[in-house]
Amino acid sequence: MKKCLMGVLAALSVLAVGNTGARAAITIDLVQVGNPGNAADTTTYGAVSYDYAIATTEVNLFQYTEFLNAVATTDTYFLYNTNMGTDADIAGITQTGADGSYSYAVMGTGARPVTYVSWFDAARFANWVANGQPTGGQSSTTTEDGAYTLSGTMSGVGVTLNAVNPNTSAPTTYWIPSEDEWYKAAYYQPVAQGGDIDSYWFYPTGSDTIAGNTIGVADSANYNDGNYAMNQNSLPTYLTDGGAYTSVDSFYGTYDQGGNVFEWNDAVIAGSSRGLRGGSWGSYGSYLRSSTRYGFDVPTFEGGSVGFRVASVPEPSTAVLMVLGGMACLRGKRRRNTL
Repeated sequence: MKKCLMGVLAALSVLAVGNTGARAAITIDLVQVGNPGNAADTTTYGAVSYDYAIATTEVNLFQYTEFLNAVATTDTYFLYNTNMGTDADIAGITQTGADGSYSYAVMGTGARPVTYVSWFDAARFANWVANGQPTGGQSSTTTEDGAYTLSGTMSGVGVTLNAVNPNTSAPTTYWIPSEDEWYKAAYYQPVAQGGDIDSYWFYPTGSDTIAGNTIGVADSANYNDGNYAMNQNSLPTYLTDGGAYTSVDSFYGTYDQGGNVFEWNDAVIAGSSRGLRGGSWGSYGSYLRSSTRYGFDVPTFEGGSVGFRVASVPEPSTAVLMVLGGMACLRGKRRRNTL
């Protein structure tokens, strides 16, 4: 896919709300998802009436480790799963110390996606980022309110996205993508801009076919094609760094929406589960297809093949961008928010 020629958006930042102390703020790379008002495809998914932004990659080990160090010295709501440090297939975060003084560190490269996270862990991360990455216990101003009003909720599917963040009295800035938001970012490309005949691809690689899992090969992804990507690419674990398949992105510029890890979305499946999309390092190619809608039994599920990415508010208008010093790209535009 063509890449954005101008880096205007990389200079933009969002001011933090709340106390981040001496800890360095994490950054989240985002791309603009435009073409508002697009129609759904034959699966009935993908229609979104507004502009929004979505993370280029899944939340990674470094980002989640910073989250834990900010709010989980006492891990009230079990944001850390011990398998994060012991599962040899995907291990990435260690926990040391005792309750009240826990600390966390990345194992290996921090660019791999975090796993062993439930939908509720993802919601608490979204709250924390939406609240400006504050430091402190897991409370209403850090993890329990913001994008989602959780207030200690650990089960069920009754939690919904807040239009306004109670902590900032402003529209919510970060959240778990809706299924339509996730789907559009993964599969949509207008036919007038080079897309498939119905403006949707079968795979989130900008293609109706899926190749193997070799890094550097077009239409490839980290999935099980009969041989794990780690075996094919001499990787230390089953997970690949976010964006490792550099030649394979969606129309808007997202990576790994097919393969690497299943990603939580906000859909409620069969009345008791939250939605998952995209397949993982261990799943076959059919799980990467747009027609595959999936959900684990309960949104509290935590596994080595499950992670998430976040969605966000859209970028400023093209007119504002040009005043800031550059030309906006006609397709997906990448920016990095420093929070």
